[in-house]
Amino acid sequence: MTRIHLPGILAMAAIVVASNVLVQFLFGQWLTWGAFTYPLAFLVTDLMNRIYGSAAARRVVVIGFAVGVLCSLIGSQIHGEFGPLVTLRIAIGSGLAFLTAQLVDIAVFDKLRSGAWWRAPLASTLVGSSLDTAIFFTIAFSASLTMIEPGNDVSWAAEALPLLGVGPVVPLWVSLAVADWMVKLSLALLALIPFRLILRQVRPNLA
Repeated sequence: MTRIHLPGILAMAAIVVASNVLVQFLFGQWLTWGAFTYPLAFLVTDLMNRIYGSAAARRVVVIGFAVGVLCSLIGSQIHGEFGPLVTLRIAIGSGLAFLTAQLVDIAVFDKLRSGAWWRAPLASTLVGSSLDTAIFFTIAFSASLTMIEPGNDVSWAAEALPLLGVGPVVPLWVSLAVADWMVKLSLALLALIPFRLILRQVRPNLA
């Protein structure tokens, strides 16, 4: 690892910690605040991949993951007004989802590297975001996995409601996951703008 990778590592760690805290707070009825911060992780990964290559991107993901999870576990021991800043289930779910989704993102990006500039970041982010949402919300909020942290009451997430208010009746966390996934897909498209602009500034020959 070189010093030049440090901004990517710090950005990744900050995104993980911020998202782990913000995912516990609702934005409206179907979204959590974490839905707006976590997709930035894919932008960081894709920029590192395009500029420095897949090996460097994996190093940034692994080190950023380790730092972020460590900070999240520390946060699980710090209690705020409504309990731990980061619950154990969220820390575990976030860690597994993050590592799986980011490594898949890197693999997909690498396969499409030689195509049009937008194809690799868009396709890799769409695949990675879908995996991340499925893994995280299942581990963090599914009633079938309460044995992970029996003392953490997530019964609110199991409340049966119509999917996004209009579909079949499902646990609330499923609606949160679907809404989160839709936001991630939208942000994947928007992220192409800063991806292109940053790339032009840092490595014009790659843009």
